[in-house]
Amino acid sequence: MFSKLTTRLAPRLCTPGTTIASRQLTSQQVFEREDKYGAHNYHPLPVALTKAKGVFVWDVEGKRYFDYLSAYSAVNQGHGHPKIIKALTEQAQVLALTSRAFYSDVLGEYEEYVTKLFNYDKVLPMNTGVEGGETACKLARKWAYTKKNIPKNQAKIIFAENNFWGRTLSAVSASTDPSSYEGFGPFMPGFEIIKYNDVQALEKALQDPNVCAFMVEPIQGEAGVVVPDDGYLKKVRELCTKNNVLWIADEVQTGLARTGRMLAVDYEGVKPDILILGKALSGGMYPVSAVLANDDVMLCIKPGEHGSTYGGNPLGCKVAMAALEVLQEEKLAENAFKMGELLRSELNKLPKDVVSVVRGKGLLNAIVINSKHDAWDVCLKLKENGLLAKPTHGDIIRFAPPLVINEEQMLESVDIIKKTIMSM
Repeated sequence: MFSKLTTRLAPRLCTPGTTIASRQLTSQQVFEREDKYGAHNYHPLPVALTKAKGVFVWDVEGKRYFDYLSAYSAVNQGHGHPKIIKALTEQAQVLALTSRAFYSDVLGEYEEYVTKLFNYDKVLPMNTGVEGGETACKLARKWAYTKKNIPKNQAKIIFAENNFWGRTLSAVSASTDPSSYEGFGPFMPGFEIIKYNDVQALEKALQDPNVCAFMVEPIQGEAGVVVPDDGYLKKVRELCTKNNVLWIADEVQTGLARTGRMLAVDYEGVKPDILILGKALSGGMYPVSAVLANDDVMLCIKPGEHGSTYGGNPLGCKVAMAALEVLQEEKLAENAFKMGELLRSELNKLPKDVVSVVRGKGLLNAIVINSKHDAWDVCLKLKENGLLAKPTHGDIIRFAPPLVINEEQMLESVDIIKKTIMSM
């Protein structure tokens, strides 16, 4: 039946001797087709990509670019890493999905691997970063009622202003960005906002006995790569412990070697109660996220209280293990630290009246543009010159290439950035 159906449909899909893949569209045709048939919920840079390898991507006309976004840090291991592709293809041919209605022989292997690597008792596997954030919030609330004895439906979670952890109703309820939350109310109750990198504000908020958790990014990515003061994370750990509040670290973007350490919290040698990972956990091959915690927190959730059809599927588990092995085997945290130092050193040579701020850790960096041109204009010019980046705000551009970038590639790409900015 399947082969007959395929045969009947084939002439309608393409003319004889032509495959769909070989009928190459122009960039403009790609833009127009997406605009016609897709929801208008993104404003992409006008480039139509068709191929990627390592630190480079190519558009449909064959032009090569440095990728300085890395799919928002999902492609830390570089595009098309052979070890991750091998894990994906081999497992896909054996068993891809069972749902959690049954055991698989791969999930436990992955759970043991990831919990030992990050030193937690348990992991709850999900798919996307925002699902990880939702899971962490549910887990914190359940802990609040079963362990901290907060009155029913009174638990509060504290967030830092300018946070970003996704687009679900819960995530936008925690946002202070009108473009994220405007028009989507009513919002999640029990969410409160304090200033980021403000120890006194946190100390005051945690005095409320109904607070169960503080969720924070170690470095705020979407806010413009905002790095907190040294010692801030240590103080977060100290205050959360003192007030019997769970510290949730959102390391979806900052984790997995991006900042020059396996986790950004490693810079201060502190451990969150709940750790959220995503993005590069699959090396950009497949949606995989994870929430890690110890037994006293994780076992508050019982069977039937949380889950996901795809979460913990064999395909995702094998891909995640390969992605984590690549980070370690190729010492990508060390390379990110070294290349990040070089990147910031070169960018700091730009005149301060043109680039007023250069900030970041490892290969999660941003510059603040001080010119008549906004960041979008600069990114368009960078694209023309062979480098892809995206603004995070009107005057901020984030620079986050894959962690496999070498010194020669770094210097070549920085030269593009410096010449582009100075030409404007």
